[in-house]
Amino acid sequence: MNLLTKILRQAATLLAIGIFCVSCSHIQPLTASPWKSIQLPTESNIQDLTFTSNPQHGWVVGSDAALLETNDGGKTWENRKLELDSDKYRFTSISFAGDEGWIVGEPAILLHTKDAGKSWERIALSAKLPGIPATIKALGDNSAEMTTDIGAIYATQDAGKNWKSLVSGAVGVFRTINRSPEGKYVAVSAKGNFYSTWAPGQESWEPHNRNSSRRVSNMGFADDGRLWMLARGGQLQFSSPGETDKWEDEVFPGQKTNIGLLDLAYRTPGEVWVSGGSGDLLVSTDSGKTWLKDENVEEVPSNFYKILFFSPDRGFIIGQRGIILKYQGEAA
Repeated sequence: MNLLTKILRQAATLLAIGIFCVSCSHIQPLTASPWKSIQLPTESNIQDLTFTSNPQHGWVVGSDAALLETNDGGKTWENRKLELDSDKYRFTSISFAGDEGWIVGEPAILLHTKDAGKSWERIALSAKLPGIPATIKALGDNSAEMTTDIGAIYATQDAGKNWKSLVSGAVGVFRTINRSPEGKYVAVSAKGNFYSTWAPGQESWEPHNRNSSRRVSNMGFADDGRLWMLARGGQLQFSSPGETDKWEDEVFPGQKTNIGLLDLAYRTPGEVWVSGGSGDLLVSTDSGKTWLKDENVEEVPSNFYKILFFSPDRGFIIGQRGIILKYQGEAA
């Protein structure tokens, strides 16, 4: 065999391997996107979105005291102005149980409504409150649960006049914090190097080391009660059933290591969506075994920070500078 023939055969082999690897790493696209991009009438960065007892009536909150209302299920939104001492508040969380709702933000602020947002009352917070309010969960009948930016958890049953501490101490400054429907919490440390869990009845947070060298970006609760974890490089893991520090094998929904995943949410028990930076949005219809990419939203000029499903046919994704995505129909 002459040298030229050997070189050509080696080149052909390498080319075949390259084509094979590319085909393996390429993720299949959705044939049609179930999401519609909506530009809200604001440039503020939206932080949270929710609905009242009326599925057509909802609210979003964000930076620069942004408060917007919809009365058509999220198709259109209008700005609402609150009479505050400053417009520099960053509203971080809003929650309704029926027509009773709450807003928290920074600098420390707590707002309460009993009439679906027609009027809002500002409730004074104690100067001794450890940290700044970060999230709020409406529980109905003047009741709510509030966390601060260092992991303190408080509950009220008298419309915010008095608050009871549910956990001794705090977890420290966190990157993300999420609550399960049963009232459990998981918080990721600011640097993403450990996470902490808490369940009703526990006296304090339980810390856990991350299970790999990849820094954790977000964690939450799956529909079956397990934890999910997103880490740098596009890594996703689910905890073993009934465990908070034992994990199943990692998967990479985007099949590439430079993807940055930011949030995960279930539309149905078997359909999972994950979102990330630069318009990354992926879906699995088999509980995370295989994934499809929604290439139709890649041109939306935004990172997708938060996914919210209020029912299988009502969902939203929060982006940057007033951009949200509204769920329009089943993934194709």
